[in-house]
Amino acid sequence: MDSQQKVGAIIVAAGDGKRMGGADKLMALLGGEPVIARVVSTFESCKLISQIVLVLSEANLERGRRLAADYNWSKLSDICPGGQRRQDSVVAGIARLRDCAWVVIHDGARPLVSEDLISRGLSAAEATGAAVAAVPVTDTIKVAGDDMLVRETPPRRKLWAVQTPQVFRLATIAGAYRHIGDNDVTDDAAAVEQSGHRVKLYMGAYDNIKITTPSDLALAEVLLKEHGR
Repeated sequence: MDSQQKVGAIIVAAGDGKRMGGADKLMALLGGEPVIARVVSTFESCKLISQIVLVLSEANLERGRRLAADYNWSKLSDICPGGQRRQDSVVAGIARLRDCAWVVIHDGARPLVSEDLISRGLSAAEATGAAVAAVPVTDTIKVAGDDMLVRETPPRRKLWAVQTPQVFRLATIAGAYRHIGDNDVTDDAAAVEQSGHRVKLYMGAYDNIKITTPSDLALAEVLLKEHGR
């Protein structure tokens, strides 16, 4: 990748965390630090990242600003409110990037992301302009109808569980969201796929878990200690 091309990062953290039993997963402590702070600090430390935009819920904007002041993140240029859907939050973040040719989009609820995972994503995206972290599924997957009868058992070797980071040329992802309009997508790669672009998978990490429930937070604590982070 051309070192002259700036890379921005959008950290999406505007969800409501309904499955956390009332706790705020983004502000929950992991290894003594808020989950969202661990994510931003990793991107701050990554030399390939030039600018960071943090997208938060309205309720967390002030707490986010206090964290930014406490941690003094020099690359964090904006903290902005998210939208009703995750994709609306991503679009809000895209609008705040300045002079970036590439963007790395990451879920704020995945605090064990590494600089290596970010840099490998940028390398993987060079060929197609779009690359997403993913890991091979370890369970057998069944496709069932509404009647709960199995319709198909797809070959496991072809199935991947998608994660973030997801890396795109900025023009590609911005154009993809314009193309799909109000259609719902479950991740950013789906928007790019629907707009006709190829998306490359690259090997993610099984410990790059998304914190959704209290048990996920407990598991992240164990993984953090195991890796000595």
